[in-house]
This record gives sequence, structure tokens and C-alpha cells, in this order.
Amino acid sequence: MSARQIAGPEPADATVDRTLECAQASAQASAQSAALTATPADAAAPQRARNGTRYRGRFAPSPTGPLHAGSLVAALASWLDARAHDGQWLIRIEDIDPPREVAGCAHQIIATLARFGLHSDAPVLWQSERGEHYAAALDSLLEQGLAYRCTCSRREVDEAAAGDRWPDRIYRGRCRNGCEPARTTWSWRLRVDATVPLAFTDRAAGEIEQDVARDVGDFVLRRSDSLWAYQLAVVVDDAAQAITDVVRGADLLDNTARQIYLQRSLALATPRYLHLPVVRNASGEKLSKQTGARPLRGDNAVAELEQAWQHLGFAPPGADAPAAFLRHAVPLWRERWLRADTIAAPWDSAATSFPHERPNGR
Repeated sequence: MSARQIAGPEPADATVDRTLECAQASAQASAQSAALTATPADAAAPQRARNGTRYRGRFAPSPTGPLHAGSLVAALASWLDARAHDGQWLIRIEDIDPPREVAGCAHQIIATLARFGLHSDAPVLWQSERGEHYAAALDSLLEQGLAYRCTCSRREVDEAAAGDRWPDRIYRGRCRNGCEPARTTWSWRLRVDATVPLAFTDRAAGEIEQDVARDVGDFVLRRSDSLWAYQLAVVVDDAAQAITDVVRGADLLDNTARQIYLQRSLALATPRYLHLPVVRNASGEKLSKQTGARPLRGDNAVAELEQAWQHLGFAPPGADAPAAFLRHAVPLWRERWLRADTIAAPWDSAATSFPHERPNGR
């Protein structure tokens, strides 16, 4: 039986109670979106990167609010890495969680990025339009016996994990050999078998190991509300877009090993990874919509770019326009991150520790 045949109930309509920032900009940004997704005339022509493979990077925001200082850092770093490799930079909108999304924000994010001079080199990919591809990947895993239906509730997962030597909320495969047939809602999970710890090299943090079976467990591929989980969608789309390099915040470092495990389960290529320090507020919390991040509109684009540049460890160039700033920044980024000893930048060792709380893919 396929994932399409037993997809579970449809999610309820989302109710959004947030600022009107995105809605006010939606109409104008929608009209501009076609032009913004095209390659600008002065964009660097993509060339062959390492091992004869064309470099392709991406920035993949979720439209849960406007662009802010933290997301600008990720966007800028990923764009610079692509340009430093004479490669392509793509925008992907991760709009697969309607209850958390704000109407109009996706187009506003694209428009704001353009004001910073950050244009996608290909049409924007919208995850909300790619359900068939995620279903095909899930079907493949089911055919291989690598995924299964799970009727456990969050409360039951917590109870199963209580008192165990593993961290809280690690799913232990209760439904691997069958679940309660009377239940009307279920999720789909990946079967993570106990193996040696999965190791990968991060371009900033160096060698990272994680025992995915012990530290993560059988993680969700499709939620019980029928929404696709981030882990499956990101792996499928990175492969579909031929992404060679992922540059993102260190808050996603913990997700990388499970994504590589899923890539291997689907026989997909694994990109290189570069995780950079996240922006934090005055209380030390990761800057986000939930922690009071101020929306960026690009009205003061050079100053906001320079602030992101300083967070990445560089001195501000004193440019007078976004284009001049970007021309200055690319060779400096290339000098730091394209050396043979690329794992050399200053790094906070705390970024390599894996927290017990994992909101994605649980």
C-alpha cells in the first residue's frame, strides 16, 4: 500500500494571528516575483566546481514571517559561497506547514532579498507544489521496508522515552512491527537501524559524529496531520535541485546526520555542509520571529548587509550600494572559505554539541 493511498486526514485551515507586515506587501511583491526569480544580467556565469560538478547552493526560508537579521546572514553566506565558487544560487520556499505560515510573506521575502541584490539563478521552487515527489520518495522507502506507519501520539512517545537512558522524546520503534489498527490518524517514520555513528565533515566545525539510532531514533517523514516533514522535503529537494553545497545556520547542524542517513536510504547524493554561527538576541536566544526579530525590508540595505557581514567575522567595507558591497565581499569570502584547509575559521565548539530538544522531524 502506498503513501498516496493511506495519506491520513487533511489538515485543518490555519488561523494566523500575527503582524500585517507580510499581508501589506503581498500584492506588490506578487507582481514582482516573476522578475525577481530570473537571473540578473550581471550574475556570475555558473562554471564547473570541484570534481567537475557544477556548484549549486540554495537559501530555503520558511514563510512564517518577514526576513530578519538572522535569516539575512544565512542568505548572504549561501549567496557568497555560490559566487565565490562561480556557481549558482537558488531560492526555495519551504511552505509545507500552513498553520505556521503568514499570508504574503513568501513573496515579501523574495522581494526583500532582491533589494539586497540577492537574486535566484533559477525559478523559485515552492515545496507546497511538490507533494507528489515527497510521496514517491516515501513509497520508495516503504517498498524497501525502510518506513512504516506509526499511530503513537506525542504523549505516548514521551511515556515510552521516560526513564530510558536516551534523551527525552527519542522514538524507540514501538510501531515497527505493527500499530493499533483502530486508530484513524497516523504518521510515517523512517526505520533507523543501529549502526556505527554516522560521521561527516562540516566545512567550519570539522569532523562531526552522531549515532542517529540512539540520539534521534525513527524520525517522522509525514506527520499525522498529513503535512510533509521538513527532513523528507529538504532531502528530496536538495537532490532534485542538484544542490552540491548547503550553507546554513549552526542550529541545523543537529539535523545533518539524519538527513545524510535519509539520503543514503534513498540512494541520493550528499552535499557538502557549512554551518555558521546563528544570530542571537540580547538574552542569548537564537534570533527568530518568536524571540522578537525585527523585520527587514531592505530600506537600509547596505547597513543591514554590513551588520550580517560583521556577524560572519568580516570588517565592514564602507560600500555605498548593495552591488558595491557584494563585489567587495565575494573575493574576501573566497579567500577564507576556498582554501585547501577550508576547516580553519574561528568556531564556537558549543555549536557541535547536539541538544536534546529537536523540533524538526520529531
